[in-house]
Amino acid sequence: MHKRFTGAMTGLLSGLLLMAGTASAQVSNPSFGPGEQALYRVQYLGVTAGTAQITVGAPMQQWGQKVWPIISLAKTDSMASAWPIKDKFVTYWGEDGQRSLGSDFFADENHKRRRQRIQLENGGKSAKVFRQKEGTPASESTHELPEGTMDVASAAFGLRRQGLADGQEYSAPVFTGSKSFVMRAKVEGRQQMKTPMGPREVFRVSVQTDFSEKLQTRRDITLYFTTDPSHVPVRLEADFVLGTIVAELTEYKPGRLLTMNQVARSTDG
Repeated sequence: MHKRFTGAMTGLLSGLLLMAGTASAQVSNPSFGPGEQALYRVQYLGVTAGTAQITVGAPMQQWGQKVWPIISLAKTDSMASAWPIKDKFVTYWGEDGQRSLGSDFFADENHKRRRQRIQLENGGKSAKVFRQKEGTPASESTHELPEGTMDVASAAFGLRRQGLADGQEYSAPVFTGSKSFVMRAKVEGRQQMKTPMGPREVFRVSVQTDFSEKLQTRRDITLYFTTDPSHVPVRLEADFVLGTIVAELTEYKPGRLLTMNQVARSTDG
């Protein structure tokens, strides 16, 4: 797998889980909570290249606020060890259930490590970005952004908050740490699909992005979610300039059915 694909894939698969999660105050039986875990098999150019695991972590404090960490781990299989990859992407979802407060990306690619942290401030109108490659000095920068800007993963959650329905359209400003663009999504229809949970009816959702250079897409990214209330994400298809990635759900474990308000009461004692 090309070294730059995994970072984008990690963020996109984080977005899958965030969209599958429920808004904390919108439904009576939330399916999104600490302990939820999804495992995906990832194919690159038709060959199994690795896995991606996405977990909702235990409530914690980040930048002085209560958050749920949404943790994505992507790694290559041993058969693809010519360029071993083990990346970690964390989105910190705020207790108000509205947006992520920022993210951490830890890359370990061909035994070279680097880190990027994005801290979103002022309702997403600005961001502090911290970057460092192993063995080099760190750099910091500040960026002014359109109001409501989110990272790639948390932008996807807005679609789920508005509800998945036939014909639904959604857009949100996104910041990758170096580039801003508007992510757009549309629910295009329904179809039947085999899943680890058995045959399921799924929504087919197209997503437009504006990644640069080798991460440019030849066509819209396609995501599939079950049409039942849990909206489990079961498949991702992305055709980048350097090749096609397909991620399929192989295992799914629901989390504790807690809302952020319940978590706040429990952590406050």
